[in-house]
Amino acid sequence: MQGHVTVGGVKLERVSKEGRKREEREEDLSCVCARLSGVGRLKMGPVARLLALLCLLSLGFCIPTNAPQPTQVSVTDEKRSRGDVPDHVPESELEPTTPVSDFEASYNYVLSRLAGMDQVIHKLNVGHYTLDVRVDQFMERLSRMEVKVVELEDKIREVYQHSKDNRKATGRLEGYQKGLRVGYKCYLVYDNYEDYAGASRKCQERGGRMAMPRDRREQEALADYVKSFFRPNNLPVWLGINDLAVEGVYLFEDGTAVSYFQWRKHFLSSQPDGGKRENCVAMASDDGDWWDQYCDRAMNYMCEFDDRVAL
Repeated sequence: MQGHVTVGGVKLERVSKEGRKREEREEDLSCVCARLSGVGRLKMGPVARLLALLCLLSLGFCIPTNAPQPTQVSVTDEKRSRGDVPDHVPESELEPTTPVSDFEASYNYVLSRLAGMDQVIHKLNVGHYTLDVRVDQFMERLSRMEVKVVELEDKIREVYQHSKDNRKATGRLEGYQKGLRVGYKCYLVYDNYEDYAGASRKCQERGGRMAMPRDRREQEALADYVKSFFRPNNLPVWLGINDLAVEGVYLFEDGTAVSYFQWRKHFLSSQPDGGKRENCVAMASDDGDWWDQYCDRAMNYMCEFDDRVAL
């Protein structure tokens, strides 16, 4: 089927699939008939002429190549003649298309990505500036905090020193009130177990030092006091005497040499007998005799306080 459509003043030919097939078949028949016409002008025998006649009969008809083609009226023309189709068909609005090359497409893509990266970089710069401001604020606050920490440490040291002084004053006052006064000294026994170093530290924290009997009068007074404190038990008590620096050379806690000794004298256990192993001195509570002991042994201890500090 073949027809004409007018678009923008130009006639466009419309050919259906059946029309194209019919035209192709008619062209083939025209070619065959032309060939047979040429053969008919040749001298042929009766058999050849018969075959040609049978071919023509089988084809049914033959259209010469120069024969005029009959015109066919399209369905659209027929409808237009009846008034079913308007004379003017509106042109279809086609979207304008501009061919873009691959290079332009890649270039546009790169530009779009660069624009996106620029936005991200701008956001990063803004965030970096904000972070920098906050870091400066944090450093300023940290500096102020360091100043306050230093002030607080000074106050803590001051409070700690006051606490030490108060503890010493309290320890001396306790020794004066509860202990034994001998001359210008006060002695107080503590029923707590400490090794030699721990007992020395405790006495110093209380504002005194470990007991150091320097003569017979002080020794006899301390022996009676310790005996009455632990009666009826017999418990040793640390004194502030040792030979830790030089073996056999006994010194008081203040570093002065011991001039009076009250070692236990017995045929079975004469003191001192520990040699280099036992370097610290303790007093027995039953008779007041001195014994050398291991310095890391835990036992009770006795402190002395200078009474002239309270006057």
